[in-house]
Amino acid sequence: MTFDWKLVVDAGDPHAQVEFWGAALGYEIEDNSALIERLLGFGAVRPAETVERWGRLAFRDLVAVRHPDDPVDEQTGTGLGRRILFQRVPEAKSGKNRLHIDVHVGAEARDAEAERLVGLGARVVRDVEERGGRWVLMTDPEGNEFCVQ
Repeated sequence: MTFDWKLVVDAGDPHAQVEFWGAALGYEIEDNSALIERLLGFGAVRPAETVERWGRLAFRDLVAVRHPDDPVDEQTGTGLGRRILFQRVPEAKSGKNRLHIDVHVGAEARDAEAERLVGLGARVVRDVEERGGRWVLMTDPEGNEFCVQ
């Protein structure tokens, strides 16, 4: 049996985070505008809980990216597979991540990929070379650690 899943990441600016991670991973930003319109119509969501982003309505405090090959619930725009959801939280990141993403591109593409990600807003923390291999430790625009291998 397989399951749909999502990784939930706290964020100061969820929209900027999905733009970064969508571009970094080749994932698509979910379009929940039809769901939002329905929820606004029922009074379940207030207009103040939404923003205009990417030419459509989006939730103000949460948004996800999804793998482009995975199916989508046409009623909600929610991905039915591999997703990363960013939710706004009031506090800034403090401390090391307990979970992080490894981006696997292969040794021949590692440095170029790290450079591309820097162009998107990531920061190189350090190159790591250990018995287990070599990778680049990086942070996304909000300081979340990830590795490029």
